[in-house]
Amino acid sequence: MAGQLKEVRNRIKSVQSTQQITKAMKMVSAAKLRRAQDAIVQMRPYAKKLQEMLSNIVSSSEGESGMALAAERPIEKVLLLVITSDRGLAGAYNANIIKLAKQNIAEKYKSQHTKKNVTIWSIGKKGYEHFLKNNYLVTDTHKDIFLNLKFETVQQAAMAAMKAFENKEFDAVEIVYSEFKNAATQRFVSERFLPIPKIEKQAGTANADFIFDPNRAELLAELMPKILNTQLFKAVLDANASEHGARMTAMDKASENANELLRTLKISYNRARQAAITTELTEIVSGAAALKG
Repeated sequence: MAGQLKEVRNRIKSVQSTQQITKAMKMVSAAKLRRAQDAIVQMRPYAKKLQEMLSNIVSSSEGESGMALAAERPIEKVLLLVITSDRGLAGAYNANIIKLAKQNIAEKYKSQHTKKNVTIWSIGKKGYEHFLKNNYLVTDTHKDIFLNLKFETVQQAAMAAMKAFENKEFDAVEIVYSEFKNAATQRFVSERFLPIPKIEKQAGTANADFIFDPNRAELLAELMPKILNTQLFKAVLDANASEHGARMTAMDKASENANELLRTLKISYNRARQAAITTELTEIVSGAAALKG
């Protein structure tokens, strides 16, 4: 009985220690989330408007020269930019992004011989480790972006993808990431990066009419890379906020589960302690009765 009490006491201490860690991690994630949320909320309207403007220009300039980044080609080789996190303990956050990337490979690009002609550039260590372990064609060139998260480091990845597309190393580039909604909700999306998507014209609507100064070709050459850099940076900021939101929620749930477990363990401990006291009292009374007899 004493051994059982000691075991339950040790389990209670262990759960309490774990709960302190989960509470601390929740507070850290909440502090980081506030900064990450501010960054993406300020960035998103600007990035979306730029992306919409670029798609409009590309749609109205169809067939013109100097539109290498919008050139549609038969898809044989595909590049996926998969944005995961560097750390775990974020619930199903990384698993859902990896699942969506694999689903894209299996369904959208199944004619590309699955793993042979689909290259993955993983931003974040968790994605890189998973795809490497499962024998996908994955590179580690950009996996450490979150160690130094700023526009310049993301720009390097975006420029490398654009150059590879222009050199016809890839015929399509997609970004797989988590779009931040709020601390408890993320939307896992696959978004086309290259070729630049065109806006489908609806019947009876005219093309957007832009006035270009200086000429169209010069402006497009300057604007296209900048807008695409912004698009990838927005996706990385979305993923960063989503990661902290997912971790904060997961640690909150873990703390609640620890409370439930502690309550159960304390009931078990009190029952075992009461049983031990009852047994000891019974032994004392029996001993006293034997002496009296």
